[in-house]
Amino acid sequence: MTENPITKYIGNFIDELSLAGVTEAVICPGSRSTPLAILAAAHPDMNIHVHVDERSAGYFALGMAKAKRNPVALICTSGTAAANFYPAVVEAHYSRIPLIVLTADRPHELREVGAPQAIDQQFLFGNFVKYFTDSALPDAHPDMLAYIRTVASRAVGEASKAPNGPVHINFPLREPLMPNLDDEPFQRTETSRHVSVANGRAAADQQALESLMALIRNTEEGVIVCGELLNEDVKRHILSLSETTGYPILADPLSNLRNGGHSKESVIDSYDSLLKDEELKGLLMPKLVIRFGPMPVSKPLFQLLKQHPAIEQIIVDPDGGWRDPTHRGSYMLHCTEQEFAEAAAVSISEKRSEQWLEKWRFAGSRFRHLLRNLEVEDLTFEGNVYRNLQHFIPDNSSLFVGNSMPIRDVDTFFENQDRSFRILANRGANGIDGVVSTALGIYAATKKPVTLVIGDLSFYHDLNGLLVTKTLDIPLTVILVNNDGGGIFSFLPQSAEERYFEQLFGTPTGLEFEHAAKLYGGRYICPESSAHFADAYLSAVNRSGLDIIEVKTKRKSRVQLHRRLLDKVLDDLKREWPFCD
Repeated sequence: MTENPITKYIGNFIDELSLAGVTEAVICPGSRSTPLAILAAAHPDMNIHVHVDERSAGYFALGMAKAKRNPVALICTSGTAAANFYPAVVEAHYSRIPLIVLTADRPHELREVGAPQAIDQQFLFGNFVKYFTDSALPDAHPDMLAYIRTVASRAVGEASKAPNGPVHINFPLREPLMPNLDDEPFQRTETSRHVSVANGRAAADQQALESLMALIRNTEEGVIVCGELLNEDVKRHILSLSETTGYPILADPLSNLRNGGHSKESVIDSYDSLLKDEELKGLLMPKLVIRFGPMPVSKPLFQLLKQHPAIEQIIVDPDGGWRDPTHRGSYMLHCTEQEFAEAAAVSISEKRSEQWLEKWRFAGSRFRHLLRNLEVEDLTFEGNVYRNLQHFIPDNSSLFVGNSMPIRDVDTFFENQDRSFRILANRGANGIDGVVSTALGIYAATKKPVTLVIGDLSFYHDLNGLLVTKTLDIPLTVILVNNDGGGIFSFLPQSAEERYFEQLFGTPTGLEFEHAAKLYGGRYICPESSAHFADAYLSAVNRSGLDIIEVKTKRKSRVQLHRRLLDKVLDDLKREWPFCD
């Protein structure tokens, strides 16, 4: 037994995390978490990232785990520090992102007796974590070292098991808190050996799968709907399924099917706008929907599925979850995209008619052509930010998109692209908090350029996150779309209440974000034209440091211009409709 058991106890825990594949730890400074922080920093296979703000740190770790598809450890001290992780844990839960949350705590005798920096941390994150345990107090007995290794392996296994998600381990720690790094903290013995956890995948019941293949064979007017796809490998199986069935793919921007070197002949990037028009919706009405991933951003698609229960919906989820906010799903199938696509390829041997697919192709391509050629010179129209930006994003980079209007504008204005960049967002809880930090975490995981497109309120929410651009030397290009308030509410019924709209929903702040760039040592520019914007972005995106490109837009005139633009394109499209229905 060593004089201070904390060294071997926490050391064995950290070592087991590394053996289980956890190599990244985000650490928030604090006293009670000293042994967790120091031993994570001392482990030869662990990379640490120090972040002084717990709320931002939680999202930073989430961004890393989202990009890596591998658990990331998140460490903090006792008290309200842990509570600041809550929003990121919620997002990780709904986005199915693996996080290992490690909170230091006062020992049991100092709980609920008025001790400083002590709150009830038992089940702090409730049902938003897949696994919680309040670990035993540090003990260097061989049985306890085997125990704490098992806790670490189990935590990684639970976080990595489908569906992925966060887990929480609470560590009650007594003083003295300083570990002794000369005491072989990561020593492996026969009684405390590594525990390997192997997770599997769900497979479909073959009889159920065959009946669904029969439904597909007998239905020509079907579509494949793809929400966010974090696994790049599944894209080729969905493309194969489209080729087999003759069904168009309605691709959410987060599916990343709109960009890359693959064929996009059946990828429809404008379905959200097409389905806003009642006449076109009738012409393109499917009888069958095969859906992969979470529900897309598109509200018109959601309403279509909600309001037309006769549409058969097959929801394929390899993680065994339940993703059907429409409550109109016909079949829940828990199998991989590959298994489903291969079953279709075997089942459908005859060449399908392309008349149905041609309708969607025509509508999608003509919409894009008409919109592309409808000029709106004013950069203060928010749609122009996205119409310009899409052509300049570098290959092998990431575009992180804020919630509310930015993700919807990407859905409307981003066309299919041959360049291979990734589009990501926090669409689990759809919040506007932590967006800056998540984007920074993406860079920390990939070491490739990241562009962040964000609104002014969301940017304000996470300005603290910008600190790591200095402390961790992380480059970031921010496209700040500033309409001085909550732009999405102008599209909602609340906008009709003129007496209280600005006070309760518009919420203008009048902030001068140039000062934020100065605070964090970044560069700032406010372009005055599309050409100026392009020059500013191309200069920023491949260099080090923080760049904030602020585009000031007009919130009050934006809705009318947006609707006039789309109405003009949709009307022209209907006049050109060549099919006899």
